Amino acid sequence: MGFGNLGRALVRILSQKRDFLERRYGLSPQIVALVKEGGFTARELQGLVERVVGGKRMSGREVIREVEGEVVFELTPTNIETGEPGLSHIREAMLSGKHVVTSNKGPLVVAFRELEELAKRRSVEFRYSASVGGAIPVISFARKLLTGNRILAIRGVLNGTTNYILSRMSQEEVPLDIVVREAQELGIAEKDPSLDLEGWTRPAK
Repeated sequence: MGFGNLGRALVRILSQKRDFLERRYGLSPQIVALVKEGGFTARELQGLVERVVGGKRMSGREVIREVEGEVVFELTPTNIETGEPGLSHIREAMLSGKHVVTSNKGPLVVAFRELEELAKRRSVEFRYSASVGGAIPVISFARKLLTGNRILAIRGVLNGTTNYILSRMSQEEVPLDIVVREAQELGIAEKDPSLDLEGWTRPAK
């Protein structure tokens, strides 16, 4: 769900590592659906899927509900006000018995506890480390390797975009507006850069 920089990178990596995943883990991932706002051009789909199914226009939720698959990757742009459309995608996936991997912070801001509980009730995996700290796996590290410790606080600049911008500004004296534009062009910064730069905090519901 979502075919921007992250979606394209994911598809490319799955393709490049196909032999490795098969040899190492016995895993042969197949992409059964791609969803992008506004649809796709034939060129975008070339080499990504074996066949293109035309016909009726389907919403993201309909694709999740009706297309057979096991895992939904939710990679749509972040919306910290409503969490949409990612929040509806994740709910639909879980209700359909599909596992979810997301890099989208919006649904976590709006409905983290609800989604965690829904995943447990539906017995599906809910993975979201990609949405935290520039995808550094801090959550799995804390859960698996620090289970015997009581974590009192975590301090640092956990936003990968902010780290990139501060590094460029301090080391190369590049103005903020130029670095932000570069970060957006590289796919590092959000469409709305204020989500990366203004340090939003909001208690989970």
